[in-house]
Amino acid sequence: MWEKKIHVKSSLPRKEEQWSLFIGRWQPLHLGHKELFRQVINEGGKVCVAIRDVEVNDKNPFTPHQIMLNIAEEMKTEIEAGKLKVIVIPDICSVEFGRGVGYDIIEHIPPQEIHDISATKIREQMKAEGKL
Repeated sequence: MWEKKIHVKSSLPRKEEQWSLFIGRWQPLHLGHKELFRQVINEGGKVCVAIRDVEVNDKNPFTPHQIMLNIAEEMKTEIEAGKLKVIVIPDICSVEFGRGVGYDIIEHIPPQEIHDISATKIREQMKAEGKL
């Protein structure tokens, strides 16, 4: 189970129709990401995965469209159940808020075996296997 650290607590109660937002590059989507999303879903939440529209390069070999297709394939069951949706957002440099934002800001701290998963290492392995 992942530890949760709440950095900002909402002043408003949660509503069933609200979503948890995860912003990232997902280059590539891996087990750690999927486990994080599933933890929120298993706790009764819904997940919105925001793909940052970053420039394709060695660190970001996949386009937002390719990432979206990968997430759709890997998380098909959750998407079909209405528990997960995927969007593309501009490449952001910060997440900022004012007072009384109406949502919690939560850091999820993974167990060590998930923490040790590295997208950089996965990309290196994919290059070595000729998949990139």
